[in-house]
Amino acid sequence: MLTSLLMWNKIGRIVTLLSDDLGISPEQALEMFYLSHTNELMRDPEAQYYTFGDRYLADEIIGEQKMRQAE
Repeated sequence: MLTSLLMWNKIGRIVTLLSDDLGISPEQALEMFYLSHTNELMRDPEAQYYTFGDRYLADEIIGEQKMRQAE
């Protein structure tokens, strides 16, 4: 598992990608991140999502958001 500092840095990079890609504020992107299933998986040591690339994880969260909007 990543140390707290490394996890915070990773979250910051993902939030920045979300904000830039979607044209939303960093605060909105942070909320989107924390409400995502991807966030839960990143904190699960068995899933090891924290080892995935920032771009991949941001794209996963964007995909989740699109699925929610389609429901």
